[in-house]
Amino acid sequence: MPGGRFPTPPAVVSMSAIAHLRAQDLVKGYRGRRVLDGVSVTASPGQRLGLVGENGVGKSTLLRLLAGVEEPDHGEVVRPADTGHLDQELPWPGDTTIRGVVDDALADVRAALRRLDELGGRLAEAPGPAALAEYGEVLEWAQAANVWDAERRARLVLDGLGLGALDERRRLDTLSGGQRSRLGLAALLIRRPRALLLDEPTNHLDDDAVRFLTGHLRRLPGVVVVARHDPVLLDEVCTDICDLDPARHGLTRYGGSYSDYLRAKRAQRRLWEQAWTARQEQLAQLRVAVATTARRVAHDRPIRDNNKVAYDRHGERVLSSVSSRVRNARQRLEGLLADQLPKPPAPLRFAGELTAPVASDVPTGPVLAARGVRVPGRLRLAELDVPAGGRLLVTGPNGAGKSTLLHVLAGRLRPAEGSVRTPP
Repeated sequence: MPGGRFPTPPAVVSMSAIAHLRAQDLVKGYRGRRVLDGVSVTASPGQRLGLVGENGVGKSTLLRLLAGVEEPDHGEVVRPADTGHLDQELPWPGDTTIRGVVDDALADVRAALRRLDELGGRLAEAPGPAALAEYGEVLEWAQAANVWDAERRARLVLDGLGLGALDERRRLDTLSGGQRSRLGLAALLIRRPRALLLDEPTNHLDDDAVRFLTGHLRRLPGVVVVARHDPVLLDEVCTDICDLDPARHGLTRYGGSYSDYLRAKRAQRRLWEQAWTARQEQLAQLRVAVATTARRVAHDRPIRDNNKVAYDRHGERVLSSVSSRVRNARQRLEGLLADQLPKPPAPLRFAGELTAPVASDVPTGPVLAARGVRVPGRLRLAELDVPAGGRLLVTGPNGAGKSTLLHVLAGRLRPAEGSVRTPP
């Protein structure tokens, strides 16, 4: 759905009441592998959900199902008519200009304003309940979308995402991948749909653009669902965190920020570890009971008063007691083994070496050096030295030349001027 179109009046009337987003018992698989199994989630206006989970658990799949880009194998989704989804690829052809994308994003707004003028004229000439009801429906949508501020919002969004300096006549096929991604995000923010679904929205944003997006999302009145690994964005934007954890068979929702979610997960982990340790101790005790303890009943005392009958009768009771204890211990052991509590997996830790050790014969001074480097229109660098074992953070706004610098230092891009010395 490129930018959406303002629905015809009957569609507005029938769909405007749907402001929430609801998925019930969703099942989706690909080539025999089930990705989502019985996932349900509901979001109301003002709620901002963060989707978290390991790669491959179905976050992007769930977003596509919520957006209607794909259909579930089972279950249903109820969504507002104007649901926006951030695709990885732009839905416009390459010859579309930046201005064309912005105009498409504003099409619903402009259509709503025209429709309000038309309905206002009809009401002035011949007021009636049907025209009044339709006017109320369109007016409600226009107020929710804040259509009277849309043109100014478009300019603010383009500036906030670092696109304001671009010539609006530029075609999409002349933009970089990062610029196209930011333009697709800008189009959604300009539209201001009632439900906004974002998959990794900050991949191509610099720090200033991330701060702008964070503030913008917090102010939206509708539903927002974000799939993102960035804890800062999730912490500052989300009102709820939805964890797609296969070990818990579906989606688990946590109220509060991402930090609240992490605290809850740590508490769950501690309880899981404690329960598993207690279960292992119980299993060990039952194994010992089956093997030895249940049989330890003293009946080796001598016969008293030559009463062999009583002695034998007492021995039978002892044997019966032993048999009962062993049987009970074995049944409890078998029951616990059949309902085993899984062992908490070891937390992932990265222990690899990022670089080779520094050789003893490396001369003192920088091992990476650049002098007077210039790539026309992309990079100008007077001097750079990196010592052995050094760690350098390259930061700056989009388009400043960070990636170009890395390509030059790696020898993949030859600068027009200057020199680069790298380790052998």
